[in-house]
Amino acid sequence: MHQFFVKPEQVAASPAEITGGDYNHIRNVLRLRPGDRILLQDGTGKEYLCRILEFDDSRQAVRMEILDFFASAGELPAKITLFQGYPKGDKMETIVQKAVELGAYEIVPVMMKRSVVKLDDRRAQKKVERLRAVAASAAEQSKRGIMPEVSEVMDWQETVKYAGEMDYLLLPYEQAEGMEAARNVLRSAKGKKRIGVFIGPEGGFDAAEVEQLREIGAQVMTLGHRILRTETAGMTVLSLLMFLLEE
Repeated sequence: MHQFFVKPEQVAASPAEITGGDYNHIRNVLRLRPGDRILLQDGTGKEYLCRILEFDDSRQAVRMEILDFFASAGELPAKITLFQGYPKGDKMETIVQKAVELGAYEIVPVMMKRSVVKLDDRRAQKKVERLRAVAASAAEQSKRGIMPEVSEVMDWQETVKYAGEMDYLLLPYEQAEGMEAARNVLRSAKGKKRIGVFIGPEGGFDAAEVEQLREIGAQVMTLGHRILRTETAGMTVLSLLMFLLEE
């Protein structure tokens, strides 16, 4: 069943309505018709089962009857923030897409010491707008109950300050050793409400960055005996957390 995100006020009205770009997608791309059912998410974790009543072509609106509503099953019990060292090329789009599918609550692009890409304010804003569109599409496809946030690009000091607000921080690092220690670090994440995951860019973390994260309580862990690419490491940690937290 197809799913769309709406604002809470759109499902508070009777009948509920979808307007704008989603109208065209529903009517002309998906070719849904009156009587067909769709799911609406209001961005707060509430899910609505709806039946299409009619299309108002003059207003480009889809009118729907709400048949039932319930808490979304698409969210993890913890809010996970992925602090991603900004990578080269279009890797960040793939990272955002997969992170949303795996349950991330928020993605923070971070300019780290070894980040190759340098963005001025205008380019950074354009990149973030594109990443937010990717996140929105991934959230609908994966039937998330909320619209995960892609923050503005942060510098390192902003990032450390923000990360200090988390309940638990994970730092996969190639110089860490011990699989049993890594398992214990992951197990300790269970029950935490706000979890931060740090992933370095292609060149990895600078030693000073690792030390700063240790100072604010980050738990250093290995991801095994292989060196993972930046676009793979975050997905590995999120996958492990997803299975751990959804037990």
